[in-house]
Amino acid sequence: MVRGDYGGVKVLFAPLFFILVPTTNPDISEIMPTIEELIKQPKFRNEKHKATVSVLYVHNLITNYFEEHLGRYGLTLQQFNVLRILRGQQPNPSTINLIRERMLDKMSDASRIVERLRKAELVERVQSKEDRRAVDVVITAKGLRVLTEIDKNSAQLDRPFEKLSEQEAAQLSKLIEKVFDTLV
Repeated sequence: MVRGDYGGVKVLFAPLFFILVPTTNPDISEIMPTIEELIKQPKFRNEKHKATVSVLYVHNLITNYFEEHLGRYGLTLQQFNVLRILRGQQPNPSTINLIRERMLDKMSDASRIVERLRKAELVERVQSKEDRRAVDVVITAKGLRVLTEIDKNSAQLDRPFEKLSEQEAAQLSKLIEKVFDTLV
């Protein structure tokens, strides 16, 4: 048997297998790759540049995670966002403009998303009672059932932040709000 201690992990080698035994409670930074390692960029101009790249990288990871999770329900992230907007408006109908204003992704084509949801029978387009030329959008019972199913698994939607305490999540939100205030 070969023994060694490498960076806080004790390695025991027997002829056919390795046994890794943590010898300390390792710091997460010793286990997780840094953004520099992930994107193979050894230096950043400054910490704000590093923070920008980190936020963009994590944004893509979270978006991919949500797309995969919501794909199980036949939804995209934008379609999920529209369904949640419509559920929040209930029992009142919504206009395409209201949906567009409230969407997280302002570059999304709300009309096209609503049409796909209509074809899936998750929303209905109805003639506006106030303006006969306008069309309102309402969520259907089927759309509500899909959201209820997703809500039952809401812990999965929190998974990207499971290693943060409630206090850390609140702190992250406050920091993001500061960046938001700069941009709007």
